[in-house]
Amino acid sequence: MMQISLRWLGGLLCMMVIPMTAQRVLSLDSCRQMALQNNKQLGISKLKQNVAANIRKSARTKYLPHISAIGTYEHTSEAISLLNDAQKKSLPQMGTEAVGGLQPQMAGLENSFAQMGNAFVQLGVPPAQVQGMMGDLQKNMTGLTAGLQQILNAQGQQIVDALNTDTRNVWAGSILFTQPIFMGGSIIALNKMADINERIAENTLDARRQATLYHIDMAYWQVVSLHHKKQLAESYLDLVKKLDSDVHKMIDEGVATRSDGLSVDVKVNEAEMAVMKVDDGLVLSRMLLNQLCGIPLNEQVILEDEQSTDLSEENAEGAGVSGDASVAMANRPELKMLQNTVDLSKQATNVLRAGNLPQVGLTGGYAISNPNLLNGYQKQFGGFWHIGVQVRVPLWNWGDVMYKVRASKGATSIANLELAEAREKIELQVNQSNFKMGEANKKLVMAQANIQRANENLRTANLGFQEGVITPATVLEAQTAWLQAQSQKIDAEIDVKLSQVDLQKALGTLE
Repeated sequence: MMQISLRWLGGLLCMMVIPMTAQRVLSLDSCRQMALQNNKQLGISKLKQNVAANIRKSARTKYLPHISAIGTYEHTSEAISLLNDAQKKSLPQMGTEAVGGLQPQMAGLENSFAQMGNAFVQLGVPPAQVQGMMGDLQKNMTGLTAGLQQILNAQGQQIVDALNTDTRNVWAGSILFTQPIFMGGSIIALNKMADINERIAENTLDARRQATLYHIDMAYWQVVSLHHKKQLAESYLDLVKKLDSDVHKMIDEGVATRSDGLSVDVKVNEAEMAVMKVDDGLVLSRMLLNQLCGIPLNEQVILEDEQSTDLSEENAEGAGVSGDASVAMANRPELKMLQNTVDLSKQATNVLRAGNLPQVGLTGGYAISNPNLLNGYQKQFGGFWHIGVQVRVPLWNWGDVMYKVRASKGATSIANLELAEAREKIELQVNQSNFKMGEANKKLVMAQANIQRANENLRTANLGFQEGVITPATVLEAQTAWLQAQSQKIDAEIDVKLSQVDLQKALGTLE
């Protein structure tokens, strides 16, 4: 009863542990998706694409009017004075000076009044009446001059007060708008450059994406290759161990020599070392694949193609695939970026050439200030609308723009040469990839044929050894030939896969 309970408890523990330690099975597509999500350079390229899009939107605003508001306040230690100090003193005394200047004329009038009084007396007017008349007239003249003096002094003081401009505190503000009308084509060229920069960012992202897929494919098939190599090495180790056991039994029975046993022992040691090496390489390859996929380095995952016993069936689908260089010319992001560089250089030349052309712009706005002079000098806010056209015509710059245009055209020629060279190299790369693809398929066919002969050779050697007509050395040779044939088959299958990836990379169709 106790044993049954322990068995039941052990089974329960196994059921609890197995789901927790179950390994993930990843296909090539899932590894690709994980690598695309984890790659930091792809994230940087996407951010650069957003930057280029915002720069393009910014360039579009150059066509539109720009409006800005300006406000200022200024305090000065001295005020602007329209009158000097002598004028400020003389204008309030203007009436006094004027009346003072009339004193000789007033004295002459008094003499004339006295003569008129004498004449009235001689005519028979009573002297008392004449004296009263002359006194009233004298009073009126005196009052008239006094009133004139006061009026003129007051007017002079008003003039001084009116021209007293207290400009020590000045407030001013304006709203300005500028609308470019013709800028020599520079705005159009800048917008085209912004569009080209956005396309460069897109092509850079595409190139990063293809490079990421290329690296993950290489790492994936490297792990698959080493996994099958490890299985092969372990199978070979089992073969030589079985042979080693049989040989030592034959030595004990006296039908084999000690030399035969030592030869087999050496092969066992070599097989064990081969297993150890391939296992170490597989561990490192898995760590690289995990790093590219963004999963922990020590996490154990199973690749879908590791469980496949024969990759040649999958390779048969792409056995006849070949690439045309024209496809690469249309799809390679590197060529697109070089073409973008050529176009960008041409637009840069247009921007420089605009430096020798007239520039016309419309300006306008509303200005306000306190104090203002719109209706005399006023200590209050006043403003006005204004609009105008500004024209800038370059006359002489010692050939500065011309030299810059020539330099830019030289840069365009360099970019065109680099583009032509890249086309030639990519065409060569496509042809080389096609050749490698055909060579890999031929090697696979030969390896598959060689497998059959190696299997038959090993089977015949084992039968002969069991019947005692073949020596252990011959069996070792057959096992070594079998190992080599199996290894060549794995290499050929992986080479076909990698050559397909290389061709897709060369054509720019790796997706």
